Formats: sequence, structure tokens, C-alpha cells
Amino acid sequence: MPLSKDANGGGTEKDGSKSTMYCSFCYADGAFVGGEVSIEEFSKMSQKGMKEGGMNSFFAWLFSRTWTIGHLKRWKN
Repeated sequence: MPLSKDANGGGTEKDGSKSTMYCSFCYADGAFVGGEVSIEEFSKMSQKGMKEGGMNSFFAWLFSRTWTIGHLKRWKN
């Protein structure tokens, strides 16, 4: 999720400051929500969350593909 679309303005670091890299759905208290999951598991969790948030199924599928979220720093080695 682009931080500009995050109602909370981003996730939080351990010290309570806002993350400039990750949204509040993915990152809280300096750790990734859901723990250390694979990109495939994260893709499924993201798609489900987007649908539950009211996004239509096609766009939820499109925005949660591993080739889309794979560009995030979290998944870079």
C-alpha cells in the first residue's frame, strides 16, 4: 500500500515513530505483521485483506501478485 493511501500514515518503528518504508497493515512496532512469512504467503494475506477492505477481486488479485510486491525492500536479499 502506498503510504499516501495509509490512513495511519505508515507503520511504526519500535520507538513509536512512523515508518517511512512500510504501511500500517504490514509493519507495527518495528516488525512485520504476521511474522516472517514467505512472499507467497504474504501475497495471499494481502489479497484477502484488500478484499475485506472493500477492493474488488480483480484489483486485489492484481495488486497482491508476487511480481508486484516483490519490488518491496522486504523481499530483496
